[in-house]
Amino acid sequence: MENTMFCFQCQETAGNKGCTRTGVCGKSADTANLQDLLRYVTIGLSFVTTRLRSEGKKVDKEANHQVTTNLFTTITNANFDDEAIYERIEKTLKMKENLSAKLSDRQNLPDAATWQSHDRSEMAEKAKTAGVLRTADEDVRSLRELILYGLKGLSAYVKHANVLKHEDESIDAFIQSALAKTLDDSLSVNDLVALTLETGSYGVKGMALLDAANTETYGNPEITKVNLGVRKNPGILISGHDLRDLEMLLEQTKGTGVDVYTHSEMLPAQYYPFFKKYDHFAGNYGNAWWKQGTEFESFNGPILMTTNCIIPVKDSYKDRLFTTGATGYPGCKHIPGEIGEEKDFSEIVALAKTCPAPVEIESGEIIGGFAHNQVEALADKIVDAVKSGAIKKFIVMSGCDGRMKSRSYYTEFAEALPKDTVILTSGCAKYRYLKLPLGDINGIPRVLDAGQCNDSYSWAVIALKLKEIFGAADINDLPIAFNIAWYEQKAVIVLLALLSLGIKNIHLGPTLPAFLSPNVAKVLVENFGIAPISSVEEDVKILCA
Repeated sequence: MENTMFCFQCQETAGNKGCTRTGVCGKSADTANLQDLLRYVTIGLSFVTTRLRSEGKKVDKEANHQVTTNLFTTITNANFDDEAIYERIEKTLKMKENLSAKLSDRQNLPDAATWQSHDRSEMAEKAKTAGVLRTADEDVRSLRELILYGLKGLSAYVKHANVLKHEDESIDAFIQSALAKTLDDSLSVNDLVALTLETGSYGVKGMALLDAANTETYGNPEITKVNLGVRKNPGILISGHDLRDLEMLLEQTKGTGVDVYTHSEMLPAQYYPFFKKYDHFAGNYGNAWWKQGTEFESFNGPILMTTNCIIPVKDSYKDRLFTTGATGYPGCKHIPGEIGEEKDFSEIVALAKTCPAPVEIESGEIIGGFAHNQVEALADKIVDAVKSGAIKKFIVMSGCDGRMKSRSYYTEFAEALPKDTVILTSGCAKYRYLKLPLGDINGIPRVLDAGQCNDSYSWAVIALKLKEIFGAADINDLPIAFNIAWYEQKAVIVLLALLSLGIKNIHLGPTLPAFLSPNVAKVLVENFGIAPISSVEEDVKILCA
């Protein structure tokens, strides 16, 4: 049967080979193809902006923001709304056409940079041939996709920083030049491997930019106990990663009698001092993204999705789910607002007032807030514990959670770790073990949560600090091991960032990415020691050695 789409960018892709009829994530073939076309024209726009820079001409922030938001829109589980994707394609084509007119040299422009159409039926036809499989060579395709997925993750982080008025032109220029290079058939496999590592180094810069944006705006995360229960007031549940959206929502709900709860990747907002001034900032409701089908039903009030991950929305709460930013879902109200604009959440607040209070699904507290600034404040205590032998190993278990039953491995792995190990975590992978009663070591919790997936940057900062403190010649000589869970493209840029820092012997699971060809996977194994997970017992033995 002929493929109607092809997508293998997420960990749950069908058969660990690729989705060919409909996405495991729930997107249709038409939506998948439109996202391919959006990516294609974005690469074309990036070719134009890169050539403009080579001619010494300025590229304004609007074009930079268009590129990063376009890529963010195509991340797994972010946007399922064909109309919204068409609109982004049309805007990108118009921007590309206007910028192309400024080029002094219009020779040798690739099809992605020249293709134009204002007819949606033509767009739909072009979309069928604009995807992954247009690159015939398996190894070149694999490396191009690895770079592209890293750039998608990096774009997500840069977009969040831009919202908080933090910009870095050098990162935007790199994203666009790297996108343009995925059109360059003269690049060898070795050239693409080098570009992959360069993408990782810019990933570190992008995470540093977002870390500065978040901490300069909202303060450094601090050790915080977060309530898991509910109050008697009606509530609004906010999910995703965008802290600026949360700030606007909290401001607009002051004095309304409506409480605000975090969900999934928004949990770490509870750790920032800035948000603690809002007495209606109630706590965290629920778990990782994939459980939203039941948790959104029991919450009763409206839900605001600020970024991925959205799963197919049930009719039981579709009229209560709102999207904003790069997200979208057919039949759900989208709250507009470009970077720098104030968003109007009054419709969400009004709806919340008519809804019952959330149904309590758990109680108690969890603790987090162990980003690099807070851990550095505890450095003496941690170093003493290491020197005394109380802490033998740190295991970084950052990354993503997901629906596959095999992900129970991460809960079992955390439970099986020796009592003298400390788990360093960030991202929604934490929900597999954050609530386990794993205890502490000399008052140091055995699970230290730095925050969102971008806060994996904290573990890089801390590793480099420990390297300095212990006088280690190599970061890989430290008592730190990495067992990373991945699901989507922000995890890809985190992985590439770690590789660019020289970190080796990372365990990656629950499966290796389908987009890695055998030869590319071999390069990663031989050069960096990347390994798939195996059994809990075997991996504990290897990583705790």
